[in-house]
Amino acid sequence: MTLTPLPDVLVLPLVEAALREDLGRAGDITTDAIVPETLKGRASFVARNPGVIAGLDMARLALHAVDSKLAFAALKRDGDEVAPGDCLATVEGSMRSILTAERVALNFLCHLSGIATETRKLVDAIKTSKAVISCTRKTTPGLRLVEKYAVRSGGGSNHRFGLDDAILIKDNHIAAAGGIRPALERARKAAGHLVKIELEVDTLEQLDEALSLLPEHPLEVVLLDNMPPPMLKQAVSKVAGRLKTEASGNVNLQTVVSIAATGVDIISVGAITHSAPILDIGLDIA
Repeated sequence: MTLTPLPDVLVLPLVEAALREDLGRAGDITTDAIVPETLKGRASFVARNPGVIAGLDMARLALHAVDSKLAFAALKRDGDEVAPGDCLATVEGSMRSILTAERVALNFLCHLSGIATETRKLVDAIKTSKAVISCTRKTTPGLRLVEKYAVRSGGGSNHRFGLDDAILIKDNHIAAAGGIRPALERARKAAGHLVKIELEVDTLEQLDEALSLLPEHPLEVVLLDNMPPPMLKQAVSKVAGRLKTEASGNVNLQTVVSIAATGVDIISVGAITHSAPILDIGLDIA
């Protein structure tokens, strides 16, 4: 999969908001007091642990938002695997500017690289299967755009970006609608010709009901939620290729291989965005 960088115009507002939060009402009073205004220097972004990189452009934007004269040079690309001690990028120029932008640049770079790293672990674990790892909407408020980009950096795919991307009928929708049939009827009537419909089911009986409504009430994807692998395998067999199958619930490195072995097309994982630990990256001053 080709990884296309996010346009700066989409990412810059997030970086600027983070800098405004950090700079507060008086700016970086520590650096301004200690570091001479004329001091120039060079610093390197260095990986402390092995992992996968994501967010280099956000680090660049943080530095340039503070000082457009800083010279930033990326030595790695998002999606690259790195080892401890690898230099990811360098920056040269005003030491005041570098130190002021350091924390915001590292916050984004470490967080997004952590997501990319956790995604890659799952992707590698099931690389011999046909299944793909996908994220969910369980993202940090305000950071969904870049967190989903980090998932792609790790080799995963993206689920919906928002509620307006596709129709996903979940258990509470079914309860509110009074059943699977009325939920599907109303969804299909409201959906535009480019809008896909996905239905979540928790049991094989619900799946049988949904399949019995085809093709009168068509849908494209069935979400098999919290089913153990033996049940998942039965569900995939019942679908028999008529729909895309997605598995979710209790997905981790210990369970993902057995889930993929059931033949599902997609495995969605909330933890790669809501619980990924950071990748430890430091800024070392030469």
